[in-house]
Amino acid sequence: MRNGSQVQRTTEFFSKYYAPALERLELGPAGFFSAVIAEQSPFLLSLVSYPSLAAMEIAMEKMDSDAAFRKGFDEYNSMSEPGYIRMESSLLRAFRTMPGIEVPPPSRAPRVFELRVYESMNQKAGKRKVAMFDDDGEIDIFRRCGMLPVFFGETIAGADMPNLTYMLAFDDLAAREKAWRAFGSHPDWQKLRARPELSDALLVSNISNAILRPLPFSSIR
Repeated sequence: MRNGSQVQRTTEFFSKYYAPALERLELGPAGFFSAVIAEQSPFLLSLVSYPSLAAMEIAMEKMDSDAAFRKGFDEYNSMSEPGYIRMESSLLRAFRTMPGIEVPPPSRAPRVFELRVYESMNQKAGKRKVAMFDDDGEIDIFRRCGMLPVFFGETIAGADMPNLTYMLAFDDLAAREKAWRAFGSHPDWQKLRARPELSDALLVSNISNAILRPLPFSSIR
């Protein structure tokens, strides 16, 4: 987006029309976030999960026939006043050990969230990195270091494939720094990364991340 009315207009569309439509479809939890530290800022991110591809298709058809949503959609997509510069979408398949979104426990203050994307040089390397999280215990090490996993997914449609994407929650930026330091020095992680077949040089070709904050109406916060 560009600074100006686009962020406000999109936030209002999400809060007044998109999030309520998801609730009417009994889809959730849904997350809505703004960028704090990220490339291509400003932008807003929505996170929605579906039990299957068929369920996603049905939900999209129902939303298209939802009168309240269509009213807001038509207002937002004004031909004279664009609400955004570009929209990007990624379709992810949840990891086996985290089949759905995990909502962090209630907190007095909104948390910070980190969205990380690990690109791989080919699909075999990408699958092995997924297995490193699923089968070799990397997600469990995250938890033991005080991180709160929200989701882990392998991208099946989107940009910069092959890649996996995941989100972590932290109480604040200081807690994030502390947790990553603990992870880097954790003996189980040191043992795991020492295995030659699991080195970053073989499995990960690029890492990108974004620091986000939940919008007031986000059910993930």
